[in-house]
Amino acid sequence: MVVLATSIVETQITAAPVIDERVRSSLGRHLLEQLRREVVRRWTESGVADSELPPLLVAIERVRDALEPTPTEAFALRLGGPEGMELLVDVAHDLRSPLTSILFLAETMQRGQSGPISDVQRRQLGLIYSTALGLSSVASDLIDLSRSDQLVEPAPIPFSVTGVLESVHNIVRPMVEEKKVALRVLRPAVDQRLGHPVALSRVLLNLTTNALKFTDKGYVEIVTRELLPHRIEFAVRDSGKGIDRPALATLVSPLRSDTDRLREEHEDGRARHSFSRTGLGLTICDRLLRAMGSTLQVESRPDWGTRFFFELELPPYSSPRNTPHPTARPPQGR
Repeated sequence: MVVLATSIVETQITAAPVIDERVRSSLGRHLLEQLRREVVRRWTESGVADSELPPLLVAIERVRDALEPTPTEAFALRLGGPEGMELLVDVAHDLRSPLTSILFLAETMQRGQSGPISDVQRRQLGLIYSTALGLSSVASDLIDLSRSDQLVEPAPIPFSVTGVLESVHNIVRPMVEEKKVALRVLRPAVDQRLGHPVALSRVLLNLTTNALKFTDKGYVEIVTRELLPHRIEFAVRDSGKGIDRPALATLVSPLRSDTDRLREEHEDGRARHSFSRTGLGLTICDRLLRAMGSTLQVESRPDWGTRFFFELELPPYSSPRNTPHPTARPPQGR
């Protein structure tokens, strides 16, 4: 407040506002506004002559104009305010719509549906698809973080586990082909189950995309294992570099910045591209699994890879004859 008051006094005798950098903040602007209100209140209560106060008010206004936030600062202030999450979701929606078109066009062209393409062009389209899928995943994570409770159906419904696995496989297939790694899928013996297919699809897609992102050679596998007639373990395993032990404790912490960095080094020490360091994808997986009565678990060792796994209560379902069952597709807008 002393620094701010000094700036106002000096501004009354200089051609340009005199601003101390220490008051260039949201606190400085708040204090200035409070000071202005107090000056006007005291002016009114004390009966000060109108001719005595205008120069001071003019100086306050000049300082206030000089403290107006830049567009970057204004954006940051809004992010930190009560509408910050809403702003992020709006940005994510704006990003995801064109990315969805890029994904569709890249996959169509890669499969030769728009005409013959060379092997080089096919690989380039695979890179475009993989990059767009990564960016779309970041946008989807932001959107789903604000509505994760809406991704779990109010009550279990009949669905095909094989259908969920095939949907995930189809989405990541261009990424698999571009990276030239194997994707193995082990389906359960009993396919028709009662559960929450939308949430399950979202979790498996996030884990599979993440595994592919950090696997340059070898394989990624999605394995289902029947523990009891009504209970299934799902696991996504990769043969990547693995995660260091100190990073395991913060895997499901949103907006983390160090975990991905620990995993994005090649064996030769060169940094590789990572789509996101936010950790939102695993945070959403954790929330969805908790809503379904489960928890996300992980085991990882250097040069062995990483295995994420969880268990779900999925009672077998015998459908009436000729009654179709819904197959969930992850709500990605892709």
